[in-house]
Amino acid sequence: MKIYLDSIGCRLNQSEIESMGRQFRAAGHEIVSTADVADMAVVNTCAVTAEAASDSRGAVRRIARTGVADIVVTGCWATLQQGQAAALPHVQRVVDNSRKDALVADVLDLPREAFDVEPIARRPLPGLRQRTRAFIKVQDGCNNHCTFCITTIARGESSSRPIADVIADVRSAVDGGVKEVVLTGVHLGSWGQDFGAHLRQLVQAIFRETDAPRIRLSSLEPWDLDAEFFALWEDERLCRHLHLPLQSGCASTLRRMARKTTPIAFRGLLAAARQVMPDVAITTDIIAGFPGETEAEFRESFEFVEEMSFAGGHAFSYSPRPGTGAAKMTGQVPPKVRRERNALYRGLFERSSMAYRRKFVGQQMTVLWESTVRLNDSGWQMSGLTGNYLRVMASAPRPMWNEISPVLLQSVQGDGLGGLLAG
Repeated sequence: MKIYLDSIGCRLNQSEIESMGRQFRAAGHEIVSTADVADMAVVNTCAVTAEAASDSRGAVRRIARTGVADIVVTGCWATLQQGQAAALPHVQRVVDNSRKDALVADVLDLPREAFDVEPIARRPLPGLRQRTRAFIKVQDGCNNHCTFCITTIARGESSSRPIADVIADVRSAVDGGVKEVVLTGVHLGSWGQDFGAHLRQLVQAIFRETDAPRIRLSSLEPWDLDAEFFALWEDERLCRHLHLPLQSGCASTLRRMARKTTPIAFRGLLAAARQVMPDVAITTDIIAGFPGETEAEFRESFEFVEEMSFAGGHAFSYSPRPGTGAAKMTGQVPPKVRRERNALYRGLFERSSMAYRRKFVGQQMTVLWESTVRLNDSGWQMSGLTGNYLRVMASAPRPMWNEISPVLLQSVQGDGLGGLLAG
């Protein structure tokens, strides 16, 4: 059977869809790159914003228009809106998040232990971008109750994967040729709390028991970290990039969001991280126009975000999600004002990102090359990432995809840096 896979949203969704692809192929089926030749399609949906939900519905409709008669829909939007998902054209099955890990076994009517899954990334999955990084799901769900968040409702309570299972996946990724593993989860920092452990123990185990060249942590809630946590970066394999969602720089807005941090605590956390890693890239998420946000509160937040000198960030206009506390709050900010505040944040992030990139001009850093495109007979144009998430472009006499090499950073180019291969 020919199977087409699609995923909308976060890295966790991407990790899950790649795992499904390996399982389908281990069971003898073919993963195809376009829906028009598929016998079946699986769509992993997202509901974090109204736009993501719309994108999820649109993806299913586009696939249906190609003629695929058997569409399986899963993920957060499908879990929250099972009736709507089932009513979409050609949808034969809706799988909620509680059964997602067993989706392939259920669809094929096979026991889960029947899958002899190949090493992660040993062979590229058609239709899924060939990756130099493997996203390893280590945790799912969340016990927080941020008033804007629908994901907590869609994913359920926090649960952690055992260390041995994560180590097996990391080893599999390395055996498959991957140079970087990214640990991901809905609430990554809560890994281990359900059995009395801490995320630092998982990272230390990966250090001890694998030879992964690079290890990257995805989004971490700021209240899960302390100064001791940053000692992990003594091992240079751990990428110097922290994504710490702030959501607002205003104390009163954070309280309405039910976030477990304050601007004062967040400022101290960043200072501790930068003391250990002066070159660390710290990025964040901000919500513009949260219910009740006055002009003064927006200004307080904006000035705090400016003070933090982030290496970059994502600004989202507040999106009311049915079933969340924030959707019921009074003082809903008009959409026009949300968009205006969002634009101001995006401008701020562009300026702070540029300032961060400029600091590295003239330095030598190592780059993992993610793509190579032949320019002419004499050279290849390469693009890749440093450990602190700087996009670097350089020319080379041969394709160097999935290699790590030193580069002299010479200039700022667009949203990245231009470099020259060292040595």
